[in-house]
Amino acid sequence: MSELLDNIKDVEKNIDSSVNKSNRNREDVTLIAVSKTKPTEMIQKLYDAGYRDFGENYVQELSEKMNSLPDDIRWHMIGHLQTNKIKYIIDKVYMIHSVDSIHLAQAIGKEARKRNMTAKILLEVNVAEEDTKFGFTSENLEENFRQIKDIEGIEVLGLMTSAPYVENAEENRQYFVKLRSLMVDLKDKGLYNKNRFFLSMGMTCDYTVAIEEGADFVRVGTAIFGARKYV
Repeated sequence: MSELLDNIKDVEKNIDSSVNKSNRNREDVTLIAVSKTKPTEMIQKLYDAGYRDFGENYVQELSEKMNSLPDDIRWHMIGHLQTNKIKYIIDKVYMIHSVDSIHLAQAIGKEARKRNMTAKILLEVNVAEEDTKFGFTSENLEENFRQIKDIEGIEVLGLMTSAPYVENAEENRQYFVKLRSLMVDLKDKGLYNKNRFFLSMGMTCDYTVAIEEGADFVRVGTAIFGARKYV
């Protein structure tokens, strides 16, 4: 457990360095500790150290952890979400980062209206055009955004992307630059006029570069919790 706290301190130092390098404010960058496959004891340890934002990829695992951890944790759904699983988490998560289709957005809106609430979502963009990843393309984002932004029951707060796994973070800078440019384009066309438009981008291998390019949320797992063991 002491290693866990050492790890997150190192991540914090790297975030501070990237923030300073890009003349940003530290409070504008939210570190999401990606806790998938990790035990609740580790999450509780970080909670006790002051952390509140945690990310999960799977609805069942997220639901189980919610039941045994403090209520004021801000849970972020960052994995692919199936429409039949929405009802289990919609009123429990702080934000859904991985909305990758109009159909999913409509289903979230429908479920949110049933509960008289508004769900915070981000639209996932497959900027790198990887066959194994979900998301809108850079080319069709605008037309989909135009349809999704007015769905009742949801609030589109920004964009999300998962860049390829790389050894050299610089290789992914191009994708973060592209996501930011897509955001700017949507705002310039008057499609988004709220104060903040959030970018969720950057993971263990590249979060420092993502911050330099404007990431508001970075999703860091391995650098904090260590390598995952899959059965």
